[in-house]
Amino acid sequence: MSPVRLNNTIPGVGVPQTGQPQRKPVGASKDFAGALQAQLARQGGVKLSAHAAKRLAERNVQFSENEQARLEAAVDRIESKGADKSLVLMDGLALVVSARNRVVITALDSASAKDGVFTNIDSAVII
Repeated sequence: MSPVRLNNTIPGVGVPQTGQPQRKPVGASKDFAGALQAQLARQGGVKLSAHAAKRLAERNVQFSENEQARLEAAVDRIESKGADKSLVLMDGLALVVSARNRVVITALDSASAKDGVFTNIDSAVII
């Protein structure tokens, strides 16, 4: 019969073994970082990329507070559906938006969008 040892611990059970740091699951930190980034982006609203700002300025387009709120609501809806690059059609404008980054990537008016082909998008919203 072998003697009973009271000092043995079972690896992975109870008190952590000395000399081995506790590790967090890899996915947990990414989920938190993603959630934090999304929350910070929501506080800042939707921003315009330099390209989109230039296109809107060329066409003398400015967003009113109401239009900005509608765009932000559309981006929230896109994000809630799990999409990222989306075409947003709003008042004669076509906006390609990154919901993840909350940035308008490019903007076209109805005259410029006559070709009607938009690539690299995963959703469309009409507001």
